[in-house]
Amino acid sequence: MSTMIFTIGHSNHPFSRFMELIQKQDIRMVVDVRTRPYSKYTPYFSKKPLEEGLKEYEIEYVYLGNKIGGKPDDAKFYHEGELLYHLLEEDDKYQEGLRILLELARDNKIVIMCSEEDPSHCHRHHLISQSLLKHNFQITHIRGNGDLEKVRSDYQTRLF
Repeated sequence: MSTMIFTIGHSNHPFSRFMELIQKQDIRMVVDVRTRPYSKYTPYFSKKPLEEGLKEYEIEYVYLGNKIGGKPDDAKFYHEGELLYHLLEEDDKYQEGLRILLELARDNKIVIMCSEEDPSHCHRHHLISQSLLKHNFQITHIRGNGDLEKVRSDYQTRLF
């Protein structure tokens, strides 16, 4: 049973760099948490090409952005254009997605993937990682330069 979960933002990395970053951590499953799993600027990170590319490396692809994505359509999750993470975290759909993620993480070495390289600008840090910390998971952000940032229980990150 694993209690370690990684996160990564695909950014505008070449696919080969993305693979290098996740293979270095021996990742076996990519969990895509983008609400809209498509990329105009890096089309190889769109859902179908990404899934096919990962398959070549024997890495499983799972899409959960429809449940735990950070850009819900419902206006009730926003105040003056800002996403209210605490409201989204309480939502039944989010909780269902979190349960699925917890199950996947218990038996697989996973990375949660979104598009934003900097986790401090992404819901994978401000929402998903915080939910996982409450379930005693260790969360580590993989940065684009290869650095690892461990998310501490006080919700701060540090390099290690």
